[in-house]
Amino acid sequence: MSERERQTSRSPTDGSSPSPQPSQKSLDGQAEVSGEFDFKIIARLLGYTTGFRLQIAGAVGVTLVNTVASVLRPYLLKLAIDGPLANGDLRSLDILVVLYLAAGIILFGASGARQWIISWLGQQLLFTLRQDLFRHLQRLSLRFYDQNRAGSVITRVTSDVRDISRLVTNGIVSTSSDLFVLIGILFVMLYMHWQLALLTFIIVPGLAAVAFFFKGKSRKAWRVAREDRSVMNGNFAESILGVRVTQAYSRQAENLQRFMDLSDRYVHSTVKAQGLTAAFSPTVSIINAIAIVIIIWFGGVAVVQGSITLGIVVAFLTYVQRFFQPLQSISSRFNQMQSAMAASERVFALLDQKPDILNAPDARPLPAVRGQVTFDNVVFGYDPDTPVLHGISMNVKPGELIAIVGHTGAGKTSIINVLCRFYDIRSGDVTIDGHSIGQVTIESLRDQIGLVLQEPFLFSGTVKENIRYGKLDASDEEVMKAAKAVSLHDFVEAQPFRYETLVGERGTQLSIGQRQLLSFARALIADPRILVLDEATSSVDTETEQQIQEALKVLMQGRTSFVIAHRLSTIQNAHQVIVMDRGEIVEQGTHEELLRQRGDYFQLYTMQFADQE
Repeated sequence: MSERERQTSRSPTDGSSPSPQPSQKSLDGQAEVSGEFDFKIIARLLGYTTGFRLQIAGAVGVTLVNTVASVLRPYLLKLAIDGPLANGDLRSLDILVVLYLAAGIILFGASGARQWIISWLGQQLLFTLRQDLFRHLQRLSLRFYDQNRAGSVITRVTSDVRDISRLVTNGIVSTSSDLFVLIGILFVMLYMHWQLALLTFIIVPGLAAVAFFFKGKSRKAWRVAREDRSVMNGNFAESILGVRVTQAYSRQAENLQRFMDLSDRYVHSTVKAQGLTAAFSPTVSIINAIAIVIIIWFGGVAVVQGSITLGIVVAFLTYVQRFFQPLQSISSRFNQMQSAMAASERVFALLDQKPDILNAPDARPLPAVRGQVTFDNVVFGYDPDTPVLHGISMNVKPGELIAIVGHTGAGKTSIINVLCRFYDIRSGDVTIDGHSIGQVTIESLRDQIGLVLQEPFLFSGTVKENIRYGKLDASDEEVMKAAKAVSLHDFVEAQPFRYETLVGERGTQLSIGQRQLLSFARALIADPRILVLDEATSSVDTETEQQIQEALKVLMQGRTSFVIAHRLSTIQNAHQVIVMDRGEIVEQGTHEELLRQRGDYFQLYTMQFADQE
């Protein structure tokens, strides 16, 4: 895989590029995990089953019954050959036949019960692990999402978790059951004739050497295959999200070729991994044949010499077949287990990611605030060695409207990211009503900040559900009141299903202006004391902007508001205009004051805003 394909970082909206931090690294950068941690991974997986002790006890019980029934049947065959068949005792033969049949029925029932319990445990593990992953992903900082492909994360939560479930059910549990059978067979063979048993066990070191050889190579091959699949899924997700741009530039053929190349790489790496695994099963079959030859030769000679009975030889042949059946089962699961072990590494690498933004040990809830915001010589950078904001200082009084303007990459969005504490600052301080945002809980801070983005994100669901996202316990009356305040109510009432109208994925059933008004209603119903608008009117037409301006008057009333300004109408009413350039505040004042200075703001106004006035 090329370095370019492994690079997963994305730039934030102001042009600055975050780099990996010690506490939080790119997932693709953690793909190489040593196979020495196998047992630690298994122990960690089994930790998810601690709440199901009764079911596990049941699985162990039926496994023991299954083992006894499986091991008993060849021994009953030996008793029948050396006893009733050799002596003509038909009554004893009837008893052994009934016992043999009963052992078969018990074996059938125990196997079915074990399989049901295993399937149930697997689904419970799947549910719990996905819950943990989703909860963990909700806590991870934005830096993590800056550095990792969405497709890679989705693959770990879906297909990788599914493979882990198979590892626990068909891998660990079923393999443990097979090992019980193997141990039982070994004991019975040693009990019947230890000399012949030891001769048979000569093949065990060779079998162990083969398994060890294939394990390392197969594990590495499956790890590469999984990473190739992750890159392919990431490309697929990106292609779906960017289909509008693809069609606009007629790049369907190029996108298809790119996807075909990634798919072809995944196919080749998977075939290579499966080929290594496929070579293991025939090797086990050859070793099985060698063991049978040993028994037939040495056992046959011993029978002729009279030092061993025919029943023992027949039982040994059956036990060897049974001995290699679990090994064949393990080898057939070898492919799946290696793939699942690689999946486990990837999932636990995700779970081991640490959020960059955490509550301080002595953090306290932020009380209800008036909205006085102070930046005191704030230095910040997505990469600690490359500051984006240089000594930002400002004092915003409660209820003021602050417009932030500047060219792309000037640091406007970085100020918002710092205020919302999506990222931590390098030095300086940001306070709200005198409370440092680093010393209050993240939840209480963000509960008092309302954020409206340039491209509002709506969730699949109804209009009412999306508005209520700002206040989950809001009544229908509160939802309707918020919609009326931002001039959205009339549009909603004109729809066949009114507030139950589906907005589509990401709000695709609504226009850009309607999506923006809905996001205003969502922010309004949350009733934040501080409002942040990230160029919230830049993507709408003039008529819709008039509606939005009326909505903004209601939304910003009595609230401290920060507006990353794009349109003149927003800037004219601002109490302060902050002019940013290369991460510094170069001018600060009202609209009229800055125009009279004929400095950077005047130049920016002349280029971008004069035609709109």
